[in-house]
Amino acid sequence: MDENETARPSFAVSLLPVFVLSALLAAAIGFMQGTGHVPLILSTAFTACLACWKLGVPWSDLESGMRRGIAAGLQAVVILMVVGLLVGIWIASGVVPLLIYYGLLILAPSYFLAASCVICAAVSLATGSSWSTAATVGLALVGVGGALEVDPGMTAGAVISGAYFGDKMSPLSDTTNLAPASAGSELFEHIRHMVYTTAPALALALIAYAALGLGVEAAPAVAAADYEQLMAALAATFRLSPLLLLAPAVVLGLVTRKIPALPALMAGVLAGVVLFLAVQGGSVAAALDALYAGYESNTGIAAVDELLSRGGLTSMLDTIALVVCALAFGGVMEASGMLPALARGILSLARSTGSLIAATLASCIAMNILTADQYVSIVVPGRMYRSAYIRRGLHPKNLSRALEDSATMTSPLIPWNSCGAYMAGVLGVATGAYLPYAFVNLATPAISLLLGLAGRTIEPLPQDGSPARRP
Repeated sequence: MDENETARPSFAVSLLPVFVLSALLAAAIGFMQGTGHVPLILSTAFTACLACWKLGVPWSDLESGMRRGIAAGLQAVVILMVVGLLVGIWIASGVVPLLIYYGLLILAPSYFLAASCVICAAVSLATGSSWSTAATVGLALVGVGGALEVDPGMTAGAVISGAYFGDKMSPLSDTTNLAPASAGSELFEHIRHMVYTTAPALALALIAYAALGLGVEAAPAVAAADYEQLMAALAATFRLSPLLLLAPAVVLGLVTRKIPALPALMAGVLAGVVLFLAVQGGSVAAALDALYAGYESNTGIAAVDELLSRGGLTSMLDTIALVVCALAFGGVMEASGMLPALARGILSLARSTGSLIAATLASCIAMNILTADQYVSIVVPGRMYRSAYIRRGLHPKNLSRALEDSATMTSPLIPWNSCGAYMAGVLGVATGAYLPYAFVNLATPAISLLLGLAGRTIEPLPQDGSPARRP
């Protein structure tokens, strides 16, 4: 956008699309039990009209902005499509039923939520990928939780908490590398500095999951007859061979070797097809049907059919449409200059170290909401605030920590964000259902804000090349 030909948007004008989007989302989701698709489209149209008539931005610039925004999210869209394929074929091949069967053998309602969080944290820490963790062990744990009559929202919240703890703290994670690169800090000093906010968040989450587990234990548990019937139905419907573990092992092994998520997940799909043909004795036509339309369970046992009837490419189309709508809105906000104006306005309010940390956290969360992409939510505030931290004499790792505490951790809590859409799609649980139980994701930015306002664990720049002072 050429600022010589168009008006520079004010902070107040730039807030209008945010208010419109918030009101439409509240009306559609809160009162009419709808989805975010239409509110995002209407908000994009409102923003485009405001930019054209009020600011004089040419339509061609806005159209280019939408194309750039959507193009930036194409990788996530393709991954969502592959995940739909993976879920469908992994259920049909018996991979997910086997993991559910094993989980029922070793897990109990009283410690299920805490164990799920720890398991996902360990896998994600080893692989550096919250997405792959959710698509493998997370998917199975949601099935186990359903069989144990644990609230699906609680299970998904525990899975996401563990997956994002590991993703955030793993040196193999893309966001863990992107944040220090954007802020100007070093990878391992960045990881060590995040311990102050992320470790307490995990500890609080495990205490909360343990408390919830006591409540689950006190509630009517799965009757012994129903439990045995469920196990028998899984064993009768599928050949539960340990060979089926090769599929998740392939995905996790490739991710550990730093293979990107898309080819790793596609390898998991191909492994699922091979196992479906070899272990379950299925046909090529049935495999293609599971890939496209998902698996349909017809055991006659409601609990089993509800657990296993899902997946396929078509199951992801609604989610993909939501992500595209959100990316288009973010593209118009960026091309019109309103997104940068919001960031400048927030930065202008930062009068102290604590308020600068708060501004960073707020900016990243706002970017997650407006652009629907966690990478943009890390890079843009990182570039924007980097010099502000230096001018204030703060070590860059304070900025990189704040970027991850907010941008990384809140991305799965927003339904139209690519991460939120992915987690809801792969786990089969609505974002609003798991959000209250994603304790690590909720607690981390809150702890980061409290430490920033209190001036604790905030490290200054080293003087004359000497090591930075420990807080």
